Amino acid sequence: MTASTEALPDVASLSFEQARDELVRVVAELEQGAPTLEHSLALWERGEALAARCEEWLLGAKRRLDAARATADGAARADGNGAG
Repeated sequence: MTASTEALPDVASLSFEQARDELVRVVAELEQGAPTLEHSLALWERGEALAARCEEWLLGAKRRLDAARATADGAARADGNGAG
């Protein structure tokens, strides 16, 4: 990694919003063209890790929503208000 990416926080410690915002910056920098191939590769690797972190957060959120819906559906059926 280059000096500019060594000081960055560990991707696993980032919130969804932090990972998303940094990913936007990485993509913008890649689109502008990095000064060296090594820097481009470091940016690409960081971007892949950030995208994976965002996906982890989104999948976790989906699981929580699915669980909440299942709980709500179960409660509605127990109350006799479910569709059926």
